[in-house]
Amino acid sequence: MAKALRLVGRKRGNLALNELDGRTSKLQADQNPSDAVEPDDRVLVKRCQAGDSNAFNELVVRYRNKAFMMVYGMVQNEQDAWDLAQEGFLKAWKSIHRFKGESSFYTWLYRIMTNVTIDSLRRKGIHGEAEFDDTIAHENVEPASRTTPAADPPPYEKLQRRDIRRRINDAIAKLSPEHRAVIVMKEMEDLQYGEIAEILGCSIGTVMSRLFYARRKLQVLLRDVYENL
Repeated sequence: MAKALRLVGRKRGNLALNELDGRTSKLQADQNPSDAVEPDDRVLVKRCQAGDSNAFNELVVRYRNKAFMMVYGMVQNEQDAWDLAQEGFLKAWKSIHRFKGESSFYTWLYRIMTNVTIDSLRRKGIHGEAEFDDTIAHENVEPASRTTPAADPPPYEKLQRRDIRRRINDAIAKLSPEHRAVIVMKEMEDLQYGEIAEILGCSIGTVMSRLFYARRKLQVLLRDVYENL
């Protein structure tokens, strides 16, 4: 099992910068294509439940980048994100025997990663400091894109976009852990409402409500950014 978990930490040393800042989240399998057919998650899970740590190692390699990016989106700190991702994988390994296949392994793993991250934020006393402003219209505003266009923009535009990304990150850091989770899953991971509800263990209505209020908080915090776009 230590071998599998070391893969999480080892990736930190050679992960390309463009993977760290969210512009791509390709898995190791994408970077090293092979003609071999990869085993289904369910097959690997059954092997894990039989005590095969090599099977779990394959699952770590398959999902480490996605897990890292999801956690990083919530904590905004590379070292913390890797530590929490490793903690999440360790919890997944220790509780793999309780996985009943009622959801996909991906959903089950994300639920663990989310809970680990939210618990960490709560231990640090992070509960969200943004307040609602009732003078702001109740409209859903999509956070500005974090992606970089293919063509190189002029230097002043690069600086402007960098500042916008920084402002967005700062605003997300002021959300409660629960609001961070839905924003990251919907806006960055592009998960469906049903997937998010399953991961968080709540209803779709609760997800939609949290997302509405999270977007509303971001709108208040980033009001001047939107006005200048």
